[in-house]
Amino acid sequence: MTTEKPLRADAERNRRRILEAAAELFATKGLSVGLDEIAHHAGVGVGTAYRRFPDKRRLIEELFEDRVARLVELAEEALAADDAWEGLAGFLERATEDQIANRGLKEIVFGGDQGTELAKDARARVAPLIDRLVRRAQASGSLRSDVVASDVPLLQFIVSSVAELTGPNAPKIWRRYLALVLDGLRTPDPHPLPQLGLSLDELDAAGRKARVRSS
Repeated sequence: MTTEKPLRADAERNRRRILEAAAELFATKGLSVGLDEIAHHAGVGVGTAYRRFPDKRRLIEELFEDRVARLVELAEEALAADDAWEGLAGFLERATEDQIANRGLKEIVFGGDQGTELAKDARARVAPLIDRLVRRAQASGSLRSDVVASDVPLLQFIVSSVAELTGPNAPKIWRRYLALVLDGLRTPDPHPLPQLGLSLDELDAAGRKARVRSS
């Protein structure tokens, strides 16, 4: 009994080091980072990493559950805003900023292979809230009527991709393109869009095909 408590404390310290290392690597490199690299970054043995997290999916789920919960919180706060347009625009800005800061979160939101189940859960929780944000802004007359809910994550993807392209050379330039996107979403008198927006099922299917092409 006298040696068991220190072993448990060591195990918990190692677990926290693995989680912190994974958070750093996932944020900068995405979810494809392997447990071997995570162990090395954490300064623990590879065997230790596999004992704590024999399935990397469990590590991803534990690490990103709070990030997904934050997206839900952002959407709920946006729905509670007095001004429907400001609520939608604020959600777009804050959610995009989170995804730019964390590549792993972006992959989860857009269905990266390593976070498939968590991605499905994230979309199931966030998509209905985004739909309400869109409908609310349209009902207020501030959002063009031909926007659909699936446009919102795709626009986030476009803007966050600008940040990936420019990187540290122009870390804030994405805000310029977010402003252009927001101006394109607003009424009055927008030019009609050339095609209908995707349904949520079509968006999922497009993401799956893109992952197959990149593999």
